[in-house]
Amino acid sequence: MQIAVLGGGPAGLYFAISMKLRDAAHDITVYERNRADDTFGWGVVLSDETMANFEDNDPVSEKMIRDKFAYWDDVKLVRGDEAMTSGGHGFCGIGRKQMLLLLQQRARELGVKLEFETDITPEKIDELKASNDLLVAADGLNSKTRSHYEDKFRPEIDMRRNHFVWLGTHQKFDDAFTFIFEKTEHGWIWAHAYQFDDDTATFIVECGPETYEAFGFDRLSQQDSIALCEKIFAKHLGGHPLMTNANHIRGSAWIRFPRVTCENWYFDNVVLLGDASATAHFSIGSGSKLGMESAISLAEELSRDKPLADALQTYEDERKLQVLRVTSAARNSTEWFEEVERYLDLDMMQLNYALLTRSQRISHENLRLRDPEWLASAESWFHAQAGSNSTRRPMFAPFKLREMELKNRIVVSPMAQYKATGGMPNDWHLVHYAERAKGGAGLVFTEMLCVSMEGRITPGCPCIGPEQVPGWKRLTDFVHAETDAKICAQIGHAGRKGSTRLAWDGIDKPLAEGESWPLLAASAIPLMEGNVVPKAMDRADMDVVKAQFIESVRAADDAGFDMIEMHGAHGYLIASFISPITNRREDEYGGSLENRMRYPLEIFAAMRAEWPAAKPMTVRISAHDWMGEDGVTPEEAVQISAMFKAAGADAINVSSGQTDKAEQPVYGRMFQVPFADRVRNEIGAPTLVAGNIYEPDHVNSILMAGRADLVLLARPHLADPYWTLHAAVELGDTEQAWPKPYEGGRRQANTLAERAKAMAT
Repeated sequence: MQIAVLGGGPAGLYFAISMKLRDAAHDITVYERNRADDTFGWGVVLSDETMANFEDNDPVSEKMIRDKFAYWDDVKLVRGDEAMTSGGHGFCGIGRKQMLLLLQQRARELGVKLEFETDITPEKIDELKASNDLLVAADGLNSKTRSHYEDKFRPEIDMRRNHFVWLGTHQKFDDAFTFIFEKTEHGWIWAHAYQFDDDTATFIVECGPETYEAFGFDRLSQQDSIALCEKIFAKHLGGHPLMTNANHIRGSAWIRFPRVTCENWYFDNVVLLGDASATAHFSIGSGSKLGMESAISLAEELSRDKPLADALQTYEDERKLQVLRVTSAARNSTEWFEEVERYLDLDMMQLNYALLTRSQRISHENLRLRDPEWLASAESWFHAQAGSNSTRRPMFAPFKLREMELKNRIVVSPMAQYKATGGMPNDWHLVHYAERAKGGAGLVFTEMLCVSMEGRITPGCPCIGPEQVPGWKRLTDFVHAETDAKICAQIGHAGRKGSTRLAWDGIDKPLAEGESWPLLAASAIPLMEGNVVPKAMDRADMDVVKAQFIESVRAADDAGFDMIEMHGAHGYLIASFISPITNRREDEYGGSLENRMRYPLEIFAAMRAEWPAAKPMTVRISAHDWMGEDGVTPEEAVQISAMFKAAGADAINVSSGQTDKAEQPVYGRMFQVPFADRVRNEIGAPTLVAGNIYEPDHVNSILMAGRADLVLLARPHLADPYWTLHAAVELGDTEQAWPKPYEGGRRQANTLAERAKAMAT
């Protein structure tokens, strides 16, 4: 093949090398606009795993690079005068210029032609496309090829919030990859520092836009900007200056990171490679890794003796998925640094844990493999904060709300059962909830208990009132007598989402004609076409419903519940007032957030006043309607939570969505955790969170990083009522108590787990 490669960075050079290794007959030319020894970065970070991939592909260049490496195993966090280090991270660094020179040398040895100082114009791109069998666009995040064929590649470029400048220094950060946070008169500013050769380190300075503008970095010359950074970080630089290799850039050389994604990675005989196709934020150090590993993948597919279009399609399909995993982790890391000021008042131990797990690539148990001593100290710290001297995982730490004490942080999430008859609980509810209380969770939620028959979602939904007290008391008596769990009644009113069929007969579909009942809501907007149109509540309706909530609270206390929660999420009655999607009122209960919150806060206050002072009360909110700016946003959710906290909420149960059928949610592992994290750390209130959380590792990392205080698991508890007991066995935690009649099962489970572990090693 005759191949033109645009861009002489790591991805382009390594692709040329990889193709030549597979067939020396390929005629390959690399075109680079800069000189051979020009480079505008400092160090490149590669992991042991990546180097193993390079060794499999080309042992010669792998050794050339490895021989020039600086190694470190530790990550160090510095905040003001505090410092903390953890180990086992296994990174290596090399100067970008050094690596490029080595790759150039290897490419020449294999017969690759290198042409530097080549001006790549749109006309030149068209010419190379026409005169070569393949045109590889490895021309970086500002790819001219991608821009020239924008209609083919369909790129999206998201300019991220923070500003940063890429500098170097002769101060040695050779003991650890170091993150330095300094609080200044204009806010927090921080550095990412790591050694990459015998006497030079990368020193990236980053801050939020407010700090950037307050310091005037946007108006300073490059040298004045560097001098100011030297002053800010003087005590960490040991008298060494900061250096730039971007003197060709006018101004201060501060930039914002562009997150690049492309709908298509190829068309005809043109294919994108490296940063031209997708970018990964520098905070996880994976840009060069991604580009070079993609180069291997592309070379491999092109060498499989199949049509070019098929090879490029397979490359795109397979590599795009791998890149997405890394860029998703990079996005998590990017957002963590964009929001880092939210966390900088955390205890140093928790801040360090949050830093290490920010991308979600490093899990709780993975940290144990890396540095068991450090993680053990972190777990001991977590238990100490909870008033315990245990050394167990965070999920087993106690938690207290008012006078209610929980034995651990695992919660059985509210899950509708649709098994009530005439609003009355029955044996199904007793067995269902009792089993989960026996299963080891610290707290068990009921499904939403409706304040009236008209407030039910479906005919199978239970109510909570004087008539239902005996049935619910039978359950709470069992839970209190036979388990250590506490039990919470979630209380709510379906609003416009009522009068629908049982879930297995069609979720949210209206009842058959003659079976429906009248509905109330903030505004007269049906859930869907064909559903009952609710009445927009007037003041008299509000008074009636408020009285029903009060009566339900009294019933919950009489029934012996340990805690109550007002359901103010998912488009139900209370939520229909909060969201502008469902609240179109023009009176004092509609319009501004203050007005939309008026009735929900009135209901909450009435419930809290009726509920015993020693018992906690929470509220569940939808932190995101997934309706763009038209609905409740995560920013507004913080204000909503603050209002409920001021009204006496002991914790906020942070959920999202289900407000309207037009929603466009973005699901994923632990997808609601960022919302709970934001509420918790911005308003200083405990939070509960659910949402695609299904592993003990998920739970422990959420808790340890301070992203929530209680973790709710829904479907896992449907599949396994004894999830907590089994999780303890999986983790090798032999301290977990089981119900006494099940002691034989506990012993056997732990014995089998130990045997399996021994066989695996």
